[in-house]
Amino acid sequence: MRTTPIKAAIVAAVAIVGSLFATGQASAAVEERDRVFTPSAATPMSVLVTKLSHSEAAARFRAAGITWSSSGNCSNRYNSTCTSFEQINLATVQGAETLKRASGCALNITGGTETGHASGTYSHWNGYKLDYSLYTCVGNYIRNNFSYIGGNKWRSGSGNIYYLESNHWDVTYYNCGGC
Repeated sequence: MRTTPIKAAIVAAVAIVGSLFATGQASAAVEERDRVFTPSAATPMSVLVTKLSHSEAAARFRAAGITWSSSGNCSNRYNSTCTSFEQINLATVQGAETLKRASGCALNITGGTETGHASGTYSHWNGYKLDYSLYTCVGNYIRNNFSYIGGNKWRSGSGNIYYLESNHWDVTYYNCGGC
């Protein structure tokens, strides 16, 4: 009978583990091999996020009963009068869906990933933010269910920030908001 390389590796591993248990060294060997990498604060790290196209996000918003509008009646990401969802984070879309479902309020998006917003890591352009129309229902929901943190800002239980600007809600979605 011919032994495959995988079978040979399994047999060798079983023999090693068996000998470790026989000598009482198993816990030390396992501890050495199972160390968790803990980066220092200076170690550059990046989080992978799922990006959606405008049509993918629009389909999800439509299915959730969320509307959107733009002063230019368009969706071109490179035109500041449009409302675009191109390159929006999936978690941002899920956060809007969660807000709609939890509040039961009408929700109209007036700003997405189009140019013309402030820059930064957690920006509109990078897919973390949405702007919503000012509706009494959604405003009351935010004020009554989230923690006021000062400066016209409220934080949801999941850590997302709802900022009441002069003519809209500017929401930063760090996560999907409990989806």
